[in-house]
Amino acid sequence: MDTQSERETGPTGWLRGLDISVTLVAVLFWCVVLWWAYTQNWSTVKYAVLFVGGIMTVYALNETRESLEEGSWIDALVLLPSAGVLITASFYFFVNFETVYLLRQGFATEHEYMLARLIIISLLYLTWREFGNLFLGLVIGVMLYAMFGDAVPGVLGHAGMSQLTLLQATVTDLYGFYGSLTQLTASWIAPFLLYAGLLFAYGAFDLILRLAIVAAGRIRSGVAQTAVLSSAVIGSINGSYTANAAMTGSFTIPTMKESGMSGHRAAGIEAVASTAGQVLPPVMGASAFVMASYLGVAYLNIVVAGLLPAAILVVSIAIAVHYTAISDTSNQDMEFSEFFDDPLSRNEKIAEALRFGIPFGVLIYYLGFAQFTVMTSAMYTVFAMVLTGVLMPPFQRLVDSSDASPVSEFVTQVRNTVHGFRRGAIILAPIAIILVVISGVVNLFSTTGVPAKIALLMINLSGGILLFAVLLGMAVAIVMGVGMPTVAAYVIVAILIVPTFVSEFGIAEITAHYTMFYAAILAGITPPVATAAVVAAGIAEANFWRTCGAALKIAAPLFVLPVAFVYNPALITMSPGLNTLFVGLMVMLGAVSIIYGLNYPFRLSLGNLLLTRAALAVLGVLIMTYPTALAKIAGIAVFVGVFVAEKVMVRGLSLPFTKEVKQ
Repeated sequence: MDTQSERETGPTGWLRGLDISVTLVAVLFWCVVLWWAYTQNWSTVKYAVLFVGGIMTVYALNETRESLEEGSWIDALVLLPSAGVLITASFYFFVNFETVYLLRQGFATEHEYMLARLIIISLLYLTWREFGNLFLGLVIGVMLYAMFGDAVPGVLGHAGMSQLTLLQATVTDLYGFYGSLTQLTASWIAPFLLYAGLLFAYGAFDLILRLAIVAAGRIRSGVAQTAVLSSAVIGSINGSYTANAAMTGSFTIPTMKESGMSGHRAAGIEAVASTAGQVLPPVMGASAFVMASYLGVAYLNIVVAGLLPAAILVVSIAIAVHYTAISDTSNQDMEFSEFFDDPLSRNEKIAEALRFGIPFGVLIYYLGFAQFTVMTSAMYTVFAMVLTGVLMPPFQRLVDSSDASPVSEFVTQVRNTVHGFRRGAIILAPIAIILVVISGVVNLFSTTGVPAKIALLMINLSGGILLFAVLLGMAVAIVMGVGMPTVAAYVIVAILIVPTFVSEFGIAEITAHYTMFYAAILAGITPPVATAAVVAAGIAEANFWRTCGAALKIAAPLFVLPVAFVYNPALITMSPGLNTLFVGLMVMLGAVSIIYGLNYPFRLSLGNLLLTRAALAVLGVLIMTYPTALAKIAGIAVFVGVFVAEKVMVRGLSLPFTKEVKQ
């Protein structure tokens, strides 16, 4: 018979040890991040070197634990050495930072070159492990292009570089993999993802779901709208439409199917919601921070510029989902109370609002009014979140005189805080991996002069016509975005495409960046890859192509918005005024025309139905993209006329979103 000690040293004991190690290392990692944010005792480059080692340690331990749980010993045996190389490299470069970074730029010792080779191999493995063959092929292709550019014919050819030059550009000069994007991740993105981890741990997203259900209970398409709101909000923080479709879809899709909605439509709604969430302010899938860095403007300005486009997208998707739900004859009046163990009392609602509202108010104050840096604002927000997250529930127990002990509640919230630290590190790890790799790719692009070559190539292919150039840029963004987190896809097109739009076509920088940012998320629902749709269809056990069709109908305006930005510059501005709102309203009505045409359950014969849908969709595209206000107004008048005529002549006047209130 096995003794207790023998059982604890078996596989279960190892797993428990790894699980505890993940938590301890995550807490230590965040303590270092917050300490640096408060003191900034090291340079950003030196801090980034340590940051990479810390987050790779968390990633390695957590993934090893999961691999062992699944019985994949080979994966664990490969993963640990790969992460060990990156941890060792971070320690070496951190300890010898002044020598390596200040005294040996442009050359390195032989053992540093060997370490650099191991770093590249390890990062390639982690990239493949986390993001698959396609992105791995892109990174390897860029490296081969950098080395053998002299063999590339035409405008894309360059002088090439030696292996040692490649190692210097990516590793030993401490640019490349430790360059600007890695530094941005370490200083700006990481604290916000810690905030997100704490929100998860303290139950903020449960509160969001409750609020969504309350709001959705007042409209006819309640279940579907709840799914859209919860998935989009969480997706904004998650940073990956594919991962978000898996995470939130596991709840929203079965709920929609239970209400009577067909599987492919439920999957299509989830895929669209997860994809659209990537552009929702204030986080925008972490891309807002990168955009602010590239443009050299305040982060809050980027958020302000993104509010109106996001509103247009959200309104159009909400209407499309409404039409989809009512056309599916699903029971959207199902009882929601079954999803929660206990309803919140009035005092509990107030306490929860204060618990999460105070830290958010701290964030708004420091960013918007005090004009502190993103990093400092996020740091104070995290401090406020920990204070309210830990102290408010015990205080509420004292006020309510409940049976639960305030001390036990305090201990529970401290435990939740530790879980939040762990959750934040696990959320951050994949984003850090891909941004470290992309940072190296960007440095190789700059070294080889690729952006200038792409500019010349785009001018040649588009013939200097703006519309063709935008469509070409969107196509590149879709290809680059396949299987990648939003921020990574955006970074690549921001480096390759945006400079051409600005220098050759005279598009404002903020407009060019938002155009490519919106285009970068399209890969999630664009067949034949459509990774968000693949995941959602799998959960729904639905046909992939029917899921893509449903998603494309719901998100059709998303494919038009990048073009609309270019031809309506007032849409994207850091100083919105009445003209911005006027143009935004017209573009929104154009988006609604597309949605109405493609999704409304018309009572027409097949021929007339197809003609009506096509005409309204084309009309909506013209309203959204045509630059002249008079033409937009004329198109809107036609759409309103069709809308009213259908209501009066076919169905009788009734508001599409209200449902009869029973007395």
